[in-house]
Amino acid sequence: MTPSPHTAGSDLTPQARGPSAVLFDVGNVIVKWDPRTLYSKIFPDEGEREWFLKEVCTSEWHIRVDTGLSFADNIAALTPRFPKYADAIAAWWDRWPEMFSGVIPQTVQAIEALHENSVPLFALTNMSREAWPGVMKMDPVFELFQDCIVSGVEGVKKPDRAIFEIVCRRAALGPSDFLFVDDHLPNIEAAQALGFHVHYFVDPDDLRPALEASGLLSADLNRR
Repeated sequence: MTPSPHTAGSDLTPQARGPSAVLFDVGNVIVKWDPRTLYSKIFPDEGEREWFLKEVCTSEWHIRVDTGLSFADNIAALTPRFPKYADAIAAWWDRWPEMFSGVIPQTVQAIEALHENSVPLFALTNMSREAWPGVMKMDPVFELFQDCIVSGVEGVKKPDRAIFEIVCRRAALGPSDFLFVDDHLPNIEAAQALGFHVHYFVDPDDLRPALEASGLLSADLNRR
């Protein structure tokens, strides 16, 4: 069954066997990331800010670093097209940490509870190899993961089948052993098609109940 946006925040099509490990996305699942957090400082005018993010530093432009291109090369390729915005384009990397606004508490608490329950934890993120070390330092929760698969290191990104195969190979687990948590529906659809259990992350408060429903946490564990 293909999930739809109406299934947001709920588990989708359970597999025959329950999961024994959890695979977490990072951006907007564990840490809050939004370019507007930075660019609201550079462009106080909302109209100019939204135009810049739609026409200059677009998602399509940014995603190139997620498969291995350096920030410097990506910025250098774009700047000649918009010389007026050279400083704002350069800020995409020069002020990259300002796009983050902390961790999502419900997710961090869930990860800590899973770790205490001896559930194997893994991360799968579409992210630049240059950016990843700084993100890992944002919170001690990242130390609880057995492995983190980063698209910019692997040269392939979600929702490509190949990166899910990398996860399974490195973890020595099958798709049905994982509950995959992600906030991007195409990634959820791709994982589900490969046999992963999935949780479409929309409301952080829905995560803990989903983990309990999957059997990975008990409802009677102390809530934090």
